Amino acid sequence: MRTARNIVWSSALLIAVMVMSAACASVPGRPAIQQVQQQPGRFAEHTVTVRGVVTTSWGVPLVGFNVYRIDDGTGEITVISTERRVPGRGARVEVKGKVQDVAVLGGRPLGLHLKERRVRYL
Repeated sequence: MRTARNIVWSSALLIAVMVMSAACASVPGRPAIQQVQQQPGRFAEHTVTVRGVVTTSWGVPLVGFNVYRIDDGTGEITVISTERRVPGRGARVEVKGKVQDVAVLGGRPLGLHLKERRVRYL
């Protein structure tokens, strides 16, 4: 017959396993850009941080946003920023932002990008 102590330990172990499983299934905070591109549904509307080198950078005057692309060696992703200044080409940056897309067509995201929340120069 099971004692109360065994039941408590069994319950605690079960809870620990459930918490660890949930943590492993959650979205990683620092994925590779390739991972975001290959699993866009998993990352959509989640905040992630990526590091890389700015490959292109441009602004749209009077529109209120700027755009740049970063490459981490596994792929490139577009970053949309509402800041007045954006990193120049060749800058090493760490960008925290929300993964978004413009539309989904046939299960494939169109316009996959990060909406910048914070950029840090490395």
